[in-house]
Amino acid sequence: MTVLVPGNRITLLTNGSEYFPALEAAIDSADREIYLESYIFAADATGDRIARSLIRAVRRGVATHLLLDGFGSQSMPSSWVADLERDGASVLFFRREISPWTFQRSRLRRLHRKLAVIDGRIAFVGGINIIDDMDTPGQIPPRYDYAVAVEGPVVSDVLRATRRLWNLVAWYQWRRRSRWHRGESHAAPLQGGVAAALLTRDNIRHRRDIEEAYLQAIGQARREIFIANAYFLPGLDFRHALIDAARRGVRVVLLLQGRVEYRLLHYASRALYGVLLDAGVEIHEYHRSFLHAKVAVIDGRWATVGSSNIDPFSLMLAREANVVVDDQGFARQLRDSLENAKQIGSTLLLAESWKLKSPWSRVLSWAAYGVVRFLMGVSGYGRRYRWSEAAVKR
Repeated sequence: MTVLVPGNRITLLTNGSEYFPALEAAIDSADREIYLESYIFAADATGDRIARSLIRAVRRGVATHLLLDGFGSQSMPSSWVADLERDGASVLFFRREISPWTFQRSRLRRLHRKLAVIDGRIAFVGGINIIDDMDTPGQIPPRYDYAVAVEGPVVSDVLRATRRLWNLVAWYQWRRRSRWHRGESHAAPLQGGVAAALLTRDNIRHRRDIEEAYLQAIGQARREIFIANAYFLPGLDFRHALIDAARRGVRVVLLLQGRVEYRLLHYASRALYGVLLDAGVEIHEYHRSFLHAKVAVIDGRWATVGSSNIDPFSLMLAREANVVVDDQGFARQLRDSLENAKQIGSTLLLAESWKLKSPWSRVLSWAAYGVVRFLMGVSGYGRRYRWSEAAVKR
């Protein structure tokens, strides 16, 4: 069960136009320490902007820790890393990518979290990578995504989570043992009236925390479930929860990726549309730009913003982080934003029309679904993810 902590101020940040100025301002105000985690740290104008702000902090004497995924950030210029380290920043990479001809299960376990903590007083949690979300060749910008700025007791939880992972990676990479960091632990002061919690997903103690928080909230829903998710390929438990909610009269709204970014996941997700539509679930495909959001609002009070998609890679493999919020004002703001995106940028799928899809389209979707299941199976993770009734019976 999710334990919510009162006394927080949670500020919703929509897209990079709101997130990056807030992040940069917080970094520029730092006087003690910075932890920043990201899946992608792109070699573009936004990456350069944040890198320069980190260098400015280091030169002021701020202890700066940058933890990046070894695959997602593999294109980050070595010169940027050298500049940061020369000025005194500590930079680590989570699971540096190995030869493409060598397959190891561990390669699928990525650092997908997007977290930042400055001086233990403000934290950022969300789905926005360090990348220019206005640079979307062939598409209408920006990428559609969210983050939150957190002030209050939950900041202490984010700080503990970032320090814990930093020390784990530093310990694993023996040559970096001198970079272990204990730091001071103290409770962040009350800043507002919002109850919230940080949820993380790892492969040890918190394997299902994010998924279980979703399932609990969905199971308790009485009026409306509104989920926006970029990569939506839920397992059996999650699908049953949504279908059960729709059958007991709850309005279930899914705002999903309509543009093809990763073909395999795109078509695999569509294999599940039929059963959801038949149960009365509303599916809206977002076409205005690339949807990258991973958020939800339930009954106008419970809300979550974070990095976790609803697919096997996020729910079974990657390190993820979401903030859960119990507050009508925040939930209303997020829902209004989602409703606006749905109205101006999405297409409603109708069950009747979906049944008229060509046989070729159906074959393509189920083939993609089968390939994803196969890949999860050969990786050794398939048994943990409840795909279908048949899989459960076996």
